[in-house]
Amino acid sequence: MATLDAAIDGLRRALADPRAPHWRWRLRRHLSLVREALAQDQAGSSDGWLAARAGVNERDRHHLLARVGALGPRVLERMETDVALEVHRLLGDLEHYQQRTHDLVYDSVALELGGSE
Repeated sequence: MATLDAAIDGLRRALADPRAPHWRWRLRRHLSLVREALAQDQAGSSDGWLAARAGVNERDRHHLLARVGALGPRVLERMETDVALEVHRLLGDLEHYQQRTHDLVYDSVALELGGSE
C-alpha cells in the first residue's frame, strides 16, 4: 500500500507546479506510476461482512485504472487547464479510494482483535 501512497503524493506534487519545465511529461510519468501502483494493489477481504465493501473497492480500482490509462495520452494533447482539471479530479477520486482501502484494512483488523469493546 505504501507504493500507492507514494504515487499519489508524487502526482499531487507534479500537479502543483504547471509552470515547471516538461510539466506534461512529468505528469504523465507520475500517472504511469499511479497506474502501476493501482495494478499491484489487491486489498480484498474474505470476511463475510466486509466482502461487499471489498467488492465495491475492487470495482472502483478497475474504474480508476481505466481512467488513468485513458488520461495518460491526453496529457500531452490537451490544453494545460483541461489537463490540470481532469488530473485534479482524478487525484480526489484516488484519495477517496485510498481512504476506503485504509478503512477496509482497519475494519478487518478490528474484527480480528474483537472490535472496540
